[in-house]
Amino acid sequence: MLSQTISFFEQTPWAFYSYITVVGLLVGSFLNVVIYRLPIMMQREWRSECLEFLKQPADEEQQNLNLMFPRSRCGNCGHQITALENIPILSYLFLKGKCSSCQTHISIQYPLVELFTGLVSITVALHFGVTLQTLFALILSWTLIAASGIDISHKLLPDNLTLPLLWLGILLSFFNIFIDLESSVIGAMAGYMSLWSVYIVFKIITGKEGMGHGDFKLLAMLGAWMGWKLLFVIILTSSLVGATVGISMILLKKTSRGTQIPFGPYLAAAGWISLLYGEQLNRFYYSFL
Repeated sequence: MLSQTISFFEQTPWAFYSYITVVGLLVGSFLNVVIYRLPIMMQREWRSECLEFLKQPADEEQQNLNLMFPRSRCGNCGHQITALENIPILSYLFLKGKCSSCQTHISIQYPLVELFTGLVSITVALHFGVTLQTLFALILSWTLIAASGIDISHKLLPDNLTLPLLWLGILLSFFNIFIDLESSVIGAMAGYMSLWSVYIVFKIITGKEGMGHGDFKLLAMLGAWMGWKLLFVIILTSSLVGATVGISMILLKKTSRGTQIPFGPYLAAAGWISLLYGEQLNRFYYSFL
């Protein structure tokens, strides 16, 4: 059955790209849930561990919450979102961006994440074609979107997302899906140590923390997937984009000099671009050296 499906997709590329686009939109809808709920789940877990350590009674009134249950509801009136109201993008347009029950405006984030995930997914499919690389590149892309959304909202990069993908990247290197094992392991170690070293030096000089530990783990994960040779590309690209955006926001008075800007989304974007076009970027950068 699997071989027949692969053969069908190879013979009818339009069906493959259509399928990936639809799956991407659906996954984008789920990523909205991850971006919203995972930080809450982590905060509850931390609180529970603190109460246990302090030998205090646990919170009994908190509703059980995970990525699957309970079903999504309107944050204002509690209206349970039906299946028809949860169709990616189309439901938002049909409802005119409002809750069907209380008419409260729905955040534009939801359709934007769905659309963005769909576009990223089709881009990956167009680049890698009907291959195993597409499957795993999609998993990496979706994880990077979720991690970026959480970092933007909470300045937090969950280990629940970065660490499993780090080990998956090393596992894939056993089969040379993207790179070889040696490049993957060195990439993971060099990725972590490079940002950790910058963090330590910055802290010694200024007495402040210049970035979070999640950034180290994210770059280690990207190194495990793409190898040590592309770390320079990822760091340089993310730094250039981050500096450009940060300076632009200051000039436009959207933020101040002292405002913390999450670096994770820039690392994620640079890592994703490097996954697709890393070798070309590498040659481009080194042409100036």
